[in-house]
Amino acid sequence: MFKGCTIKYNKSPITGQNCSIQVTYPANDDGSVNILSVPLVEDNTDYQNILKWVEEGNTIEEAD
Repeated sequence: MFKGCTIKYNKSPITGQNCSIQVTYPANDDGSVNILSVPLVEDNTDYQNILKWVEEGNTIEEAD
């Protein structure tokens, strides 16, 4: 599901805490890139999928 993606935390500019996860998919044939911003909400299906991805031994990159 996340093959070739970059998965990285986003920090709130106000609190400095992680507030979401940015998933950047590989470029499409036309060069465009899809980016998904996933809130850190347990009921969010995308967040649940990222947690499963982490359980498989992957790591979310730290925010810049």
